[in-house]
Amino acid sequence: MRAISRLEQADRLDKAVQVGQRVARLIRPGRLRDWLHGTWLGHPLHPVLVQAVAGTWLSASIVDFTSGDDAAARRLTVAGLAVSGPAIAAGAADWSEQHEQQMRVGIIHALANATAAGCYGCSLLRLPPRTSRALRLGGLAALAVGGVIGGHLSFRLAGGANHAEAVPHLVKPGWHHLADAAGLPEDTPVRIMLGEVPVVAIRSGGQVHVLADRCSHMSGPLSEGSLADGCLTCPWHGSAFRIADGSVKRGPATAPQPTFETRVEAGTVQVCLPGAG
Repeated sequence: MRAISRLEQADRLDKAVQVGQRVARLIRPGRLRDWLHGTWLGHPLHPVLVQAVAGTWLSASIVDFTSGDDAAARRLTVAGLAVSGPAIAAGAADWSEQHEQQMRVGIIHALANATAAGCYGCSLLRLPPRTSRALRLGGLAALAVGGVIGGHLSFRLAGGANHAEAVPHLVKPGWHHLADAAGLPEDTPVRIMLGEVPVVAIRSGGQVHVLADRCSHMSGPLSEGSLADGCLTCPWHGSAFRIADGSVKRGPATAPQPTFETRVEAGTVQVCLPGAG
């Protein structure tokens, strides 16, 4: 684990990261990129696809060392390779919008998985069955290394996690004074502290909308973002949220923003977060 942690500070990987990021960003923002991020699913798509790849390739090796049915192992290998394309694309889209420590670890994760795919692909060549089995076993070992690094990326470095998940646990239940309604400019995001939680308040069309300020994608400050067509766009990676309900209009974010109920009493904006506490 310490060896993986050292990758986070390995700035010698930054040139490779820059090249990889440029390639990954050839998939332009839009429906395809949002689909790859998993915006429609509510969480990243990449881990789902990876399970299919790992399952078929693990099954191929199990077949190799139980029945020895080379034809069945080859079919499972082909199935895994077919899913690996979308899995790689989804992972690359997510990785290209992460911070530098995550990206350094991520490029080694990608290298391990590319090695696995290469081994499994080569096992389909016209080779003696024993050589094919050895290649698949080597591919499985590389896949395991990639999985360990991916786990570090996901759980230690919170890649793909919902960075706004803690908000309901930090806000006390009930209604809270937030600000004087007259002090909120029209159609301009304003950052306000609600206890220890930063929120962004927007007065628009006679209503006041209040969302958690830290973007669910990577904690970017939404109060410094742009407002257009009823959506607030994060200044860091371009995730767009509807101010009416916090839902995601555009990724890379997949989780919605916590959204407060609001009311104005005696010229004072009060807020309440459903499910808080």
